[in-house]
Amino acid sequence: MSSSESTGRRFGAADLALVAVFCGIVAALGVVPALYPFGQAVPITAQSMGVMLAGALLGARRAGLALLLFVVLVAAGLPLLAGGAGGIGMFVTPRAGFLIGFPIAAFAVGWLTERFATPYRLAQGVAANVVGGIVVLYVPGILGIALLGKMSLAAAAATALVFVPGDLVKAVVAAVVAQGVHRAYPLQLRNEARAGA
Repeated sequence: MSSSESTGRRFGAADLALVAVFCGIVAALGVVPALYPFGQAVPITAQSMGVMLAGALLGARRAGLALLLFVVLVAAGLPLLAGGAGGIGMFVTPRAGFLIGFPIAAFAVGWLTERFATPYRLAQGVAANVVGGIVVLYVPGILGIALLGKMSLAAAAATALVFVPGDLVKAVVAAVVAQGVHRAYPLQLRNEARAGA
């Protein structure tokens, strides 16, 4: 985006608009019904793909802010999570770790994409999504399951394994979508990386 190039580290109206739009996209992905495999307390949702898309398309700063805004709105009581869930009470459930991890993971995907997949390349984009959107996200996610689900870290990690196959598919889908968008807007990541340098 040319506005990022011209404003350097400062956010312009276009940046703020993208933050708001991607917050909305993640919320819209919550319309997809949540699945609770084997009666688990943490559901499988489409919203983690929104985290990857935000990082892959917006870069670290804007993606992190978009997901931070999403988390703040959930905490304020808006029913933006899959299944229409929301409110401060979500932060004392086993899924709290993943929710808190959304802005961290989005920032990580964006940071990795800016540095290793600019101009955007599919293989590097998938790798950024996997590392940032799965590995980084699972750290607070597993901690949340362990602490709030009252189980050991090993048991929490084993519980999280059920999410891996679907998240790998999301990582590929998000990268394919991002590749198409970056072909249409080739300067977006390059300018974001320069602004954050």
